[in-house]
Amino acid sequence: MQAIRGMILKALAFAAAALLALPAQAQTVEEFYKGRQVQVVIYTPGGSTYDLYARFLIQFMGRHLPGNPTFIPRNMPGAGGIAATQFLNKIAPKDGSVFGTIARNLPFEPMLGKVEADFDPLAFVWLGSMNRERSIALSWHTSKVKTLKDLQQAELLVPGTGAGADSEVMPLAFNALFGTRFKIVRGYKSTSDATLAVERGELDGIAYWSWSAIQSSHKHWLDDRKVNVLFHTGPESEQEIKAPSIRTLVRDDVERAALDFILAREILGRPFLAPPGVPEDRARALKAAFNATMKDPVFIAEAAKRNIEVELVTGEEVTEVLKRAAASPAAVLERVNKALGR
Repeated sequence: MQAIRGMILKALAFAAAALLALPAQAQTVEEFYKGRQVQVVIYTPGGSTYDLYARFLIQFMGRHLPGNPTFIPRNMPGAGGIAATQFLNKIAPKDGSVFGTIARNLPFEPMLGKVEADFDPLAFVWLGSMNRERSIALSWHTSKVKTLKDLQQAELLVPGTGAGADSEVMPLAFNALFGTRFKIVRGYKSTSDATLAVERGELDGIAYWSWSAIQSSHKHWLDDRKVNVLFHTGPESEQEIKAPSIRTLVRDDVERAALDFILAREILGRPFLAPPGVPEDRARALKAAFNATMKDPVFIAEAAKRNIEVELVTGEEVTEVLKRAAASPAAVLERVNKALGR
């Protein structure tokens, strides 16, 4: 009799637990987000271009997400973006209440065997990117380096903003692959600090700077001819930037594939992602809201007014870029690591 009573109590407890769970299971996306604050992690300090893009996005995205939640930005600099990435990967709630933006180079680091980057980039929920980047190398107008050919013959002092940052990784890669002579001066906290150093004459130029970033923050440098654009990283057919493409220097197929791997980060220009394991319906809603925001005419008009370059790259496109990179042959990955000095 005691055994039967125990079985009945267990059955009742199980039934009660199931009933209690029903409201959460049946909760719609709109019900989940209504009245909620969604945390948006930004891997850079306030005032950076990544910060500018993220804060601009969340001014509009709430109106496209069911329940119209409030978005709260949270800057989380550290370790070249790894701190924010690991927060999203291991610590942040996986319920759709947190997403963020990380350095566009970081998803490729695990593929290259970087120990600190112990995460699976394909496990994240990729919302998409706010643009496709092209980047430039430039010298200050007083520098004797005025062309790409000059850069292969004379040193150019450029800033480094942290180990693993594009400002240090990319000039090393260009030096190794194409014989450019960037000399990195480390210790600058941000691109903002570096641009001031260029203007003060401490540095000769910048080795790798997004075209969208210079357009939004230092367009006057171009308009006033304060800088020489040495090369860009876009296709050879690029017309807007009056300089040669670095791709014209490629010598063989492995080198081309290595450069494609290194520059694949530019397709992820301003990437946004949510933690692994977000419920499927909320993941779909976040992606749809991101896409709708990027197509919003008011958003697009305001971006043009602020000189913020936007172009939708969907989460599916980001995932495909990462899948192709992960499938790179060993010889290509070896060339990439060699180019990066590893």
